[in-house]
Amino acid sequence: MADSTPQFKTNYAVSSKIEPFYKGGKVQINKDGMYMFFTCGTKVNVLDIGTGKVTKSIEQEDQEDITCFSVSPDDEMLVTSSRALLLKQWDWKENVCNRTWKAIHTSPVASMAFDSTSTLLATGGCDSTIKIWDVIKQYCTHNLKGSSGVVHLVEFHPDLSRLQLFSSSMDYKVRLWNLNTSKCIMVLDAHYSAVTSLAFTLDGNTLISSGRDKICTVWDLTTYKSQRTVPVYETVEAVVLLPEDEDFTALGLTSEEPHFITAGSKGILRIWEAYSGRCIYSQCVPGKPRNENEDDADEQSLTHCMMVPATKKLTTVTAEHNILSYDLRTLKLERQFVGYNDEVLDVKFLGPSDTHIVVATNSPQLKVFELATLNCQILYGHTDTVLALDVFKKGTKFASCSKDKTIRIWIMNKETGEVNCVAQGLGHAHVVGIISCSRLKEGFIVSGSQDCTIKLWNLTKSLGAKSGEKTAELEVLRAGLTEKAHDKDINSMVVSPNDKLMATGSQDRTAKLWSASDFSLMGVFRGHKRGVWSVQFSPMDQILATSSADGSVKLWGLQDFNCLKTFEGHDASVLKTIFVSRGTQLLTSGSDGLMKLWTIKTNECIKTLDAHEGKVWGLHCNKKDDLVVTGSGDSRIIIWKDVTEIELAEEQAKQEEQVLKQQELSNLLHEKKYLKALGLAISLEQPQTVLMVIKAILGESNGQERLESTILKLRQDQKESVLRFCMLWNTNSKNCHEAQSVIQILLRNETPEQLLQYNGIKAALEGLIPYTERHFQRVSRLLQASMFLDYMWQNMRLTGESSDPDTQAEEMEIESFYPMDKTTTGAKKAAIIPTYSCTHGNKDQESEQSEDSDSDTSASNKGNSKRLYKQKHIQPPRKNFKENLEPPT
Repeated sequence: MADSTPQFKTNYAVSSKIEPFYKGGKVQINKDGMYMFFTCGTKVNVLDIGTGKVTKSIEQEDQEDITCFSVSPDDEMLVTSSRALLLKQWDWKENVCNRTWKAIHTSPVASMAFDSTSTLLATGGCDSTIKIWDVIKQYCTHNLKGSSGVVHLVEFHPDLSRLQLFSSSMDYKVRLWNLNTSKCIMVLDAHYSAVTSLAFTLDGNTLISSGRDKICTVWDLTTYKSQRTVPVYETVEAVVLLPEDEDFTALGLTSEEPHFITAGSKGILRIWEAYSGRCIYSQCVPGKPRNENEDDADEQSLTHCMMVPATKKLTTVTAEHNILSYDLRTLKLERQFVGYNDEVLDVKFLGPSDTHIVVATNSPQLKVFELATLNCQILYGHTDTVLALDVFKKGTKFASCSKDKTIRIWIMNKETGEVNCVAQGLGHAHVVGIISCSRLKEGFIVSGSQDCTIKLWNLTKSLGAKSGEKTAELEVLRAGLTEKAHDKDINSMVVSPNDKLMATGSQDRTAKLWSASDFSLMGVFRGHKRGVWSVQFSPMDQILATSSADGSVKLWGLQDFNCLKTFEGHDASVLKTIFVSRGTQLLTSGSDGLMKLWTIKTNECIKTLDAHEGKVWGLHCNKKDDLVVTGSGDSRIIIWKDVTEIELAEEQAKQEEQVLKQQELSNLLHEKKYLKALGLAISLEQPQTVLMVIKAILGESNGQERLESTILKLRQDQKESVLRFCMLWNTNSKNCHEAQSVIQILLRNETPEQLLQYNGIKAALEGLIPYTERHFQRVSRLLQASMFLDYMWQNMRLTGESSDPDTQAEEMEIESFYPMDKTTTGAKKAAIIPTYSCTHGNKDQESEQSEDSDSDTSASNKGNSKRLYKQKHIQPPRKNFKENLEPPT
């Protein structure tokens, strides 16, 4: 039987991120259609279309914003321009800058394009000039003047033999430049607004130009005359000519004349006949409302459109920074990526196995991400910003509420993952800010509004049988119950696990408990000092958790409505709270960008996770309780993985490995294999263990030589580690001998050039020199003291041997405390006695010693010694003789 005791979580790690990689500007796809390039401030991000992840980020060293870039047709180089008026040539596959040169332009570069051979590069600047660069020979070949205003479009003619360049500037004209003569040979004047795109036919004899004046013009490049003006009734940002060798019958194309695709302010793709000017095909996006009003079309408009012949794909970019990839022959949507999410207001796991997440951003559209591929489905329906989400228990149905005063019910198809709206609820008088779904059955939802009311919406059984099918008409929901709940805005609402209770939290600093069946008030939770942002029921106990703008989290009993525990640790508002580990722990997120993990039993915050830079509005846990998703105001969505078991297993494996290595080290030392022992000790990164090995080597009979041979056989990285350890050992006088021995070996056998190659050599020297000087001073003082003692010994008068019995007794007593062998000379024996006599002498003794200096006879010395020892006032203190006498060192 499995253990029912929940294991406390200790840590979460970032599993994946959905970050903004495109905030507007140029977009380009490489030759084989595998990578997309986006400008993003000071960086050019490279997106792998297969995985949907940014694989490379090419960033300017000068931290200047990139104004334009271009990838060569052969995919070998990338050239960027910045506001610093510098051009940089990159090997984008290796993320290496190969060359930097001045752009010569007097203002930033606005447009850039390569020719088909990847040899010539044209740059159009805000200074009304165009420069042509030979990127192979690295020099400027042309300086074309004559444009009016910013040159925002440059294109080479596909036929190299013509050596022609087309450009457009703020005078709404297309200029044709002959690169042989560096002169403008023709001006194509037909537009009344900025020209946005140019497209050439394969033979190079026909040009199609598009503009923001809602027309496209077909030009004959043999006569330079306008053949046809096609009114498209929308601001056109891009035009693409369809290849003639493809089958487009699925789109209704039957004639052999050229066809082109337009992308503009209406947000849809349309196909036109070039010569007749008829619209052959108009795209219809499911669920997307058609916007006929040009003034409100900014969010839906398309800003780029690119064809990739290698993959037969068509890619468009919207004004909301969404990237859509279509099949070229059918224009069926295949992939979709989100370049910028704006502020994330709520996020939830979605799907039976939590394979998707649904995100509410600062937008009327909802985004559903597939976590494996980051493919995104955009859901249209709401007409104003979506504020909150909640998912039913099974994970295939969810509800949303919006500033448009409505709620909507969405269902996911289990097989295809497609999500469709099936119902809409109307009735609130103000913005609907919070919504919650029933837990046991998909029977009802509750919503709270800024009108301080809560509403109950009953769901019909037929609604659950639709299973994500597309419906022409939405089912309309009506509120079954309405109740005024609070005096201020309702910030949070949740239904209990048994569907019998409901809790609300408000800006009026209170939380309330309601009966879900009739909205009768059961109790009020008072105690927070500021508004309540989140309420959450415990999945196991009769406990309610609330979090507030006062930075605290409180647990309340549902029986007596008393506060049981208070958690304080956030420095700002606590916006979301959820229970994890089967109700034994809490996860909270705040407006300070932090997420905290709390253990309820101990009131302890055991982990603080910091990965966001804005307010963390969204926080949700999956069904298995091993993943957490957060969404923040910094546009980041982060998937967190519970790594408690992984870290525990790693720690156990590390401990086992340490035990094995320690045993192996002991065996090597026992076998006196010092080289392997030292290498193993260094790998353990344990300075004391390495010190122990070095001491063992120095303990040998020829220890210094063995230590030198062992140190010299180490690799350079191992020597660097030993030098770093020496810096630590040298701080202690007990271990400085070993440290200085190692340093001496290295300095004696390594050249200065070799030592300079060591990593951290500067820090090591800075740490070694002060303590080495201190040790040297200590040894110098010790040497001086020892020399003084030697000087004293050499200048003391020896008393000689005495035949007096009393004197012999004194000497025997001295020898009993300082034993001497037979080889000890008389001078050495007498070395102690003069010290004693000098210590206890008087004036008579000094006079006798002065007489001894004039007499050379041994008898005279014996007589003087005899008289000295017989004097009463210098009798030796026999009891304390051992304490007063210290043998020489």
